[in-house]
Amino acid sequence: MDIFAANKLVNIHGIVFDLDGTLIDTLPDILSALNSVMTGEGFRKISLHEARKLVGGGAQNLIEEAFATVGESKTNPNISLAFEKFLKFYEKKATAKSTLFSDAENFLDTAYKNGFKLGICTNKPIGLTKIILKEMKLTHYFGDAVIGGDSLSVRKPNAVHLHETIKVMGTAMKNTVMVGDSETDVKAARNAGVPVILVDFGYSNLPPNRLGADAIISSFAELPSALITINETKMCY
Repeated sequence: MDIFAANKLVNIHGIVFDLDGTLIDTLPDILSALNSVMTGEGFRKISLHEARKLVGGGAQNLIEEAFATVGESKTNPNISLAFEKFLKFYEKKATAKSTLFSDAENFLDTAYKNGFKLGICTNKPIGLTKIILKEMKLTHYFGDAVIGGDSLSVRKPNAVHLHETIKVMGTAMKNTVMVGDSETDVKAARNAGVPVILVDFGYSNLPPNRLGADAIISSFAELPSALITINETKMCY
């Protein structure tokens, strides 16, 4: 992490992170809450493999996709109630099984102490997002720069979602990079006009190397090197 001290990121002032599948492996708790809803509705459980493909579009979308996975219509009138039940189940045990990905907190801590602005741009509801960040003792890294899927009238991949996050961070668009795990994150970054780095251990439906990111990493230990490359090739102003 000596890149910070060596000032090798002179053009990068801020980093925006997706949450689920990027910073935190939240899938075990999401799946537990989801299956409490599914079995309560009389449906079979969603498998871990299936669930990996359903995360990323927000909680409402998760329920719709889960219903579709078991052969139900996405317009099923029970979806709204199922969504509310899901939120209640999830809020009770939002971090019981969730874990930070390897080296993620080390990176956040080092970047924060070196004056970099950090933000969260997620399609997860803001209430749940704040609960998770608080319970995992990450809130102080991001401050108010946490924008959830229901914080605005739009969400990723709409550029406004990412623009608003960066606005709250207080950095210029041209000096900010996004880190995510999915096609939604890449599209959001492209729409907003910022470089994007993908992790290859997240919840993407498609192989990360097919999504057109500026760099791909397999651990947060590789993020500094990826940022150096982007600083030198994408952000020389």
